[in-house]
Parts: sequence; structure tokens; C-alpha cells
Amino acid sequence: MKKKLIAGNWKMNGSLASNEALLRAVLDGMAQQAPACDVAVAAPAPYLAQVQALTAGSSLAVAAQDVSAHEAGAYTGEVSAAMLKEFSVRYVLVGHSERRQYHHENDSLVAIKAQRALAAGITPIVCLGETMQEREAGLTEAVVKRQLAAVIHLNGHCISEIVVAYEPVWAIGTGLTATPEQAQEVHAVLRSQLAAATEQPDRIRLLYGGSMNAGNAAALLAQPDIDGGLIGGASLKAPDFLQIIASAK
Repeated sequence: MKKKLIAGNWKMNGSLASNEALLRAVLDGMAQQAPACDVAVAAPAPYLAQVQALTAGSSLAVAAQDVSAHEAGAYTGEVSAAMLKEFSVRYVLVGHSERRQYHHENDSLVAIKAQRALAAGITPIVCLGETMQEREAGLTEAVVKRQLAAVIHLNGHCISEIVVAYEPVWAIGTGLTATPEQAQEVHAVLRSQLAAATEQPDRIRLLYGGSMNAGNAAALLAQPDIDGGLIGGASLKAPDFLQIIASAK
């Protein structure tokens, strides 16, 4: 049975001082009670070296929040997969709804970013999800299947190496959360789609994101097709993050 994965996404938050305090508290908590799941934190790019140093020798994995679709060259401000690899990055978020919304990233670009990560030996956490308008129009299944299909089409030969994070856009940073039943319904759709694309669909971890917190994590993580969580605001509070980790049994 595969381990669940709890990944914290710090978004554009942090400082050298607050990062150190947070990581030391999380690492101390993990030392006192060894987690039954895999744990990662996705830090802003300027702090990857700090996170790498503070987590060295621990089971806490380093993750990045984005990766360039280009290998190298005249792309000012971009960070390549090869660069991330030098900072011991094991996971990278691709296609987060905030990247799709504010940076106009489309399904094709997200698929290329996943490809770049895989080529560098980094596991992409492919984020997908529908807006409230799309949900109310009954388009949830069509939207998430379209988003995942682009990644499968380009990376079919190694699709079993990815992680998928379902994050309903209407539940990110809003305090709203999909019910465990709503989340499971979408996860089951994604699992079925992956089963048609690979002989090893059960290797792929499906995470739920979208206001998962210490209070609702256990119920969400108890669903049969939810293999972990992508945690936003709660990952910035060590006690809350540790409680979520403890829920991932």
C-alpha cells in the first residue's frame, strides 16, 4: 500500500527567520512522532537553499512551487528543472490554479512543465480543478478530465510517476471546502482516467487541496481515492500542519 503524501504550499509567504522557526517546529514534531506518510514543503524559490540546508538528513522533502517549461536560455526570471534539482527538490507544483489564473498558464504549458520535471527526476504535482461557475454549470468532470488529459497525452509513457492534486478553485483560500463525498467523487473520476492511461494507476497518488485543515483532514483523508493533501494556509502553522500529518495514517 502506498504512503499518503502531505505537501505544504507556502505560496508567496515566508522570511529567513520565520521559515527557520516553522521548519524547526515541524521537524521537531516529526521527530517526536514519526509520520506514517511522506511529507514535503513547497517554498518560494529564493528560500530553497535554506530549506535544503534545514531539512538535510530528515524525511521532510523539498518541493518547489513552479518550474520553467524551458531547459535553459534567455528566459529572465525563470527557474529550470535542472536548477531545482541542485537544491534537492523532489517535487514541484505545476498548473496551480493561481498560475493558471494570474499567469494565464494553459493545459498545454502545464503538460510541458510536467515533462521538464520528469526529465530531471523531479516528481510533478499536477494541480487541476474547476471554478465555482464551472461546478454550478455541471462541468466539473469535463474540466478536470481535460486538464489531466493534456498531461497524459504528452507524458503517457511515464504518467505513473506523477502526483495529481485536485484543488477546486472555489475552495482555495476561501475557507470553503469540498465535502469528503464531493472530493471523493472527483478523485474517483481521475483514478478511472488514469487507469485507462497506465497499467499502474494505483501507484499515482491523488491529493486533495482546497482549504484542507486540521479540522477536516481526517475525514477527507479517509476517502478511498484520496492519497494525501496539498495544504495551503495551514502549512504555515506548525501545530496545524503536524495535526494534518498525523491524520494521514
